Amino acid sequence: MLRILLVEDDENLANGISYALTQEGWATTLAGSVSYALEMLESGDFDLALLDVMLPDGNGFELCKKIRERSEMPIIFLTARDEEVNIVMGLESGADDYVTKPFRLRELISRIKANARRIQKRSVEEGGSLKSGPLELNTSKLRAYRSGKEIILTPTEFKILRTLMENEGIVLGRDRLLQKVWDVDGEFIDDNTLSVHIRKLREKVEEDPSKPKLIETLRGLGYRWNGEK
Repeated sequence: MLRILLVEDDENLANGISYALTQEGWATTLAGSVSYALEMLESGDFDLALLDVMLPDGNGFELCKKIRERSEMPIIFLTARDEEVNIVMGLESGADDYVTKPFRLRELISRIKANARRIQKRSVEEGGSLKSGPLELNTSKLRAYRSGKEIILTPTEFKILRTLMENEGIVLGRDRLLQKVWDVDGEFIDDNTLSVHIRKLREKVEEDPSKPKLIETLRGLGYRWNGEK
């Protein structure tokens, strides 16, 4: 059973979301403030967090950073439509995904399920394989295959590809991706270097690197892996 922490100060909205999540068989804990959310995090274990941006005693961005300091659980922001700055700030503070208000509950549930699949994929960390679309990674031998044929990746390229595949369908901000692949094989990675690695990866995994479908760029936000498209 998925255990979800919902941090939302709009009581009616929170209750509506909580009811829908309960109908899915998920356990939902409500928190209407940053302080209460931190109390809940100290006293319970959660698999995923839903965060509003504006809260009575702070904001979701700072709460997201505090959660990220102690947990790798997926974090989804609930943000107002067309406020791109909030989306960018949310992703940069460590969030995995976002849903814009007003949203349909089925859309939110779909996003939660997508992020929950990421939790399951991480269970293959040791000695397993990771599959998505035409790509398969042998995570113990650090080998990559496209449609059954081995492709040669550098350690850094492998780490970037693995991180993208583990977060399939989820937007990864550039800063978040840099944190994930920092200092792989003793190599310093900055923003410009990341762009070069992404370009080289596309040359190796995309059918047409000039029209990438697997590694999608969302301008101003980051990258998303679309393995099942």
